[in-house]
Amino acid sequence: MQKPLLAVLLASAFCSLNASAADLIQVYQQALANDATFASARASAAAGRERITQGRAGLLPVVGITGSSIKNDRDESPWNENAVIGTDPVTGADIRVPGGGSNLRTSQYQIALTQPLFRWAAWETYQQSKLQQAVAEAQFAQAQQDLITRVAQAYFDVLAAQDKLESTRAQKTAVTEQLASAKRNFEVGTQTITDTHEAQAAYDLVIAQEFAAVNDLDNKRNALQAIIGTEPASLAPLKSGITLNAPSPANVDPWVSSAENQNYGVTVSQLQVELAKREISKTRAGHYPTLDLVAGHTRTKVHGRSDTSGVGTNNSIGVQYTVPIFSGFSVTSRVRETIALEDKARNDLEANRRQAALQARQAYLGVNSGMAQVKALEAAEVSSQSALESNKLGYQVGVRINIDVLNAQRQLYQTRTDLSRARYDTILNGLRLKAAAGSLRESDLAAVNNLLAK
Repeated sequence: MQKPLLAVLLASAFCSLNASAADLIQVYQQALANDATFASARASAAAGRERITQGRAGLLPVVGITGSSIKNDRDESPWNENAVIGTDPVTGADIRVPGGGSNLRTSQYQIALTQPLFRWAAWETYQQSKLQQAVAEAQFAQAQQDLITRVAQAYFDVLAAQDKLESTRAQKTAVTEQLASAKRNFEVGTQTITDTHEAQAAYDLVIAQEFAAVNDLDNKRNALQAIIGTEPASLAPLKSGITLNAPSPANVDPWVSSAENQNYGVTVSQLQVELAKREISKTRAGHYPTLDLVAGHTRTKVHGRSDTSGVGTNNSIGVQYTVPIFSGFSVTSRVRETIALEDKARNDLEANRRQAALQARQAYLGVNSGMAQVKALEAAEVSSQSALESNKLGYQVGVRINIDVLNAQRQLYQTRTDLSRARYDTILNGLRLKAAAGSLRESDLAAVNNLLAK
């Protein structure tokens, strides 16, 4: 009997392990692996890390090889001596053969090197590539913060929907009992039919609310599934009697200052302004000369008649410059365009700073207001419970009517729903506050996860 008993215990332990609720960190790890939006941001960051390599390429030498192999079949009369059959790519001189016809094959290859010495546009492109890579990294950091807040929002939305459904079903149970009591009292003649009708109306209403709560829970679970890529398991709820902490520092000004300077949206806008400045300088380079070091090696071989066959080589090195004179005012127009775009980037930066400050203020007020609401609703829950018990007792002794009990029940369950929602909103506003300040990290999510019942 010991072996079957041991097998049952192991099986029970295994089932309990599988049935354990997923916590916030586990759901976040699923989102890291499966969220399509975050995967897109990760790929975009990987692409952005190639910017510097591409920008630096414009300052490095370019080496290339070109070649050709040409066959010439000609039939010339003797009087057309020294006919031209081509041009030497090295010297530029004509290649001639004596009259009387020819059957020649000319093979040639050339190695060319170009090293930029002064190309201001290429230098500015390289400087812009550094800024573009920094933009990609800042956007990826923003995507990481967004994933944390999106996961937390979806997680607590599911918990709130579950709380609403549980509260509605508990209310349905209480209303069902009240309806049965009203019917019994009516049958024995101690109460009127009005009490039965009121209880029936309350029962019908709570049934409709239950359908709505089930639908809302399905929607919230589907929203979470869209993030983590799989159907969510049961979720760990908040511990009972948790204590929510106030923001630290307790003054809104440091949060706003941090948001105006460290918010990732603001950081991206600051980099965009620097990019716009570089673009102005890059566009003005259309008026500047360019200077390159050029070097080459050419080898030409002619096969055919013995009097024309031979091999020629040429090595060259020097500098090549270009001086722009007139471009139809296109460069001047593009400079004016880039100056206007820089002004736009500056205004976008100011708008993003104000938006980040607004988000920080709203989140800060949301945390403080949420904590006050939680405290008030906790007191209201105790009062509502006492009011319900008093109304039930009054109903039994005949000093309260059925509608009084129904209203007390409705108030109690609504207070409980509002209390759980206030706790979730306070926690979420704390995460949003840190996100607005640019300081939200996975460790902050771990701190929230410690508030959950394992």
